[in-house]
Amino acid sequence: MTAIILDRDGVINYDSDHYIKSPDEWHPIPGSLNAIAELNRAGFKIYVATNQSGISRGLYTLDTLALIHAKLHDALSPLGGKIEEIFFCPHHPDLKCYCRKPNPGMLFEIRNKHHLKLEETYFVGDTITDIKAALTAGCKPLLVLTGNGKTTLTKHPEYASIPYFEDLASVASHVISSKNAS
Repeated sequence: MTAIILDRDGVINYDSDHYIKSPDEWHPIPGSLNAIAELNRAGFKIYVATNQSGISRGLYTLDTLALIHAKLHDALSPLGGKIEEIFFCPHHPDLKCYCRKPNPGMLFEIRNKHHLKLEETYFVGDTITDIKAALTAGCKPLLVLTGNGKTTLTKHPEYASIPYFEDLASVASHVISSKNAS
């Protein structure tokens, strides 16, 4: 099985310092939804692992999060794209829970539920917490420069050896060509 795990905010959709609190605030990054559809057509199953502490902060509810994710699914469907499942951590960072990235809990949950081999699975993110979660879980980390990616690369030069790409569309091209070359 070929799988890719994506962070959501800053990878699939624009991020906000004020959180994405409603479906109206959710806007895909140009090319990201087509990239997911292309990855699907190339045989990849897509999962999402996203920190959503806005729930514990009282900024939005689980029902609102479900509506945001429904908008994502609805936008992907006409393109032939599909996300198998979205995993999220609703906890406040102060709780230091195991599921909140940079901890690997969500990635292990995806592995256990969907029988993935994480060492064969890419994890695409835009933050240092995404990179750390991927490395701790044994995934292959990829960094996108959308969202917080450029800042991550600048502030954490020790991770400059992590492959990085302009956006999710560039990741899709790379991953698909790598798969076809092997």
